[in-house]
Amino acid sequence: MSSLYNYFLKFLIVTGAVILSAGCSKKFLDQVPDDMLTVDEVFNRRDLSEAWLANAYNYIRDEAHRTNDTPWDVLSDDCDVSQRNAPYRVNLGNWNASSNYWNFWDHYYKGIRTATTFINHIEGNQEILKEREGAALIKRRKAEARFLRAFFYSEILKQYGPFIILGDEEIDPDLPLTDPAMQMPRSSYDECVDYIIAELNQAEADLDIEHYYNGDAVLENDMGRASKLLCKAVKSKVLLYAASPLVNGNTEYANFKNHDGKALISTTYDVGKWTRAAEAAKAIIDYAETSGKLGLYKKYTSGVLDPYLSYRDAFLDSWNIEWILARGKNNLSSYQRSSTPRLANGYASMGPTQQLIDAYRMANGESPVEGYNSDGSPVVNSASGYSETGFSSFRAPGSTRAKNTFNMYINREPRFYATVTYSGSDWINTTSSLGVREIELYYTGESGKGGSHDYSETGYIFRKNISPTYHPTQNNVARPFVMMRYAEILLNYVEALNESQPSNPDVLKYLNQVRERGGLPALTAGLGQSEMRRHIRTERRIELTMEQLRYFDTRRWKIAEQTDGGSFYGMNVEGGTSNTDLNFFKRTRFETRVFRKSFYFFPIPQTEVQRNQNLVQNPGW
Repeated sequence: MSSLYNYFLKFLIVTGAVILSAGCSKKFLDQVPDDMLTVDEVFNRRDLSEAWLANAYNYIRDEAHRTNDTPWDVLSDDCDVSQRNAPYRVNLGNWNASSNYWNFWDHYYKGIRTATTFINHIEGNQEILKEREGAALIKRRKAEARFLRAFFYSEILKQYGPFIILGDEEIDPDLPLTDPAMQMPRSSYDECVDYIIAELNQAEADLDIEHYYNGDAVLENDMGRASKLLCKAVKSKVLLYAASPLVNGNTEYANFKNHDGKALISTTYDVGKWTRAAEAAKAIIDYAETSGKLGLYKKYTSGVLDPYLSYRDAFLDSWNIEWILARGKNNLSSYQRSSTPRLANGYASMGPTQQLIDAYRMANGESPVEGYNSDGSPVVNSASGYSETGFSSFRAPGSTRAKNTFNMYINREPRFYATVTYSGSDWINTTSSLGVREIELYYTGESGKGGSHDYSETGYIFRKNISPTYHPTQNNVARPFVMMRYAEILLNYVEALNESQPSNPDVLKYLNQVRERGGLPALTAGLGQSEMRRHIRTERRIELTMEQLRYFDTRRWKIAEQTDGGSFYGMNVEGGTSNTDLNFFKRTRFETRVFRKSFYFFPIPQTEVQRNQNLVQNPGW
């Protein structure tokens, strides 16, 4: 038996396997020594085979904590984290291909090998075949593994670009480096996309579950398994990214080639890629509109849509109608503590940037800030009613009282108040012994820089996806972490459709559905393609903030040189003694970030390039 099999068997035996969505604690392989099993014996038993697949699911990464383990939010222009760790160094440009930051290349290829082994061996499982529906179960489980393999490839593609397609071959990692199987080149980006889509199509055809939804009578442990809808959703994202300017006609990648001269990214623009992406997203919308099992989550107060509660609780109410993919076993507790003020035993370290604050619209739908002057001061939209002077008596959504609030934060769209904790706002948890407490982020405040090394550099904290009953030491109930939801699909669709058929009325129709749920007035017909593109991109930033998407959006749109480098601003955390002290409420640069062209794709770990002479490094690294 090869060392690869020994490795996975030992891992399963020692740790047990935990299915993605439920965090099941059953130890499938208790008291079964790995040196007594062969691969054939493992795949002749149902419990061991199910454990193997559960381990493959575990390669779907837990992205609930956003500091060291998952960098996408804290490396985006939306967020800052106060710790001087790897994200801080990367934002300043201090890293290279040997830094080995977030080596998910290796992680996902291990998941790919795990899934491939399952695909190649599960069909002969005699124990399962003896069951009445055994053959059908094997077919479904094999399709799940095929979905997982395609998903892992899609994650490599978005981070690193073109990858090495291994197909169904099980490559022993102990092969000598001189073996041709260890010296395979990268396929082109388009070939990688076609491979992923073909695998997802095959998996979708063999899955008999359309969608796991809490309105159906399904086992809780099955929530999060691959479904037909999940296959469609991953296709939607893969095809949207493939149509985007970074890899669709980007002439700057003309010299990005394998050693044999094979081009890895097409420099010819193809509008048909946008059409393909739009069709993939529309298939999901059609399912939602005909099945009634998928849609935007909405809550009502006195019979009227409550956009604040609808948006806030779309993340808190588990497996609601909006969820497509979620992970039950996660590190949400760490994220929540990082975004909790010190008054509630939190770290107050996850801070929205002023650039994100400025992106939120006013309640009337107008953008408050239209751009910036050379000194970083804002160009204010006079039609918005926005002001950066003075204070007003204001009651924010979700608050129980009106109080003096800096005018920068009044009359903003409801999602702002569900996402951002600003100085002077109330903490969301009023159920603990704390009662109603006002947040103090100024220098001498309870969560200010003057009191601890735990503080926000920007003078803000995130509150999105934090339960109003959360307290790190009093009430820390585990809950699933949503990773993909219907709002993303709607925004995928309108973006792709606006690029391929800008006059199609669906662009306005479905964009307005997201805006309406968010509490914004509907846009009217007559907007040109570029103006609609601006609205769509702003809507993605607001609706999907802190969902690991902004980092990739600015890169695939090829705008990260403008958005992710240069001066970053927040409030003045060096000043202030109260929530009405103007020494705190002024725009202050907290960091100057560096973004180079090479940063559009992550570097492949240098150790991988050194081992494989046919593996070319990404441009600029």
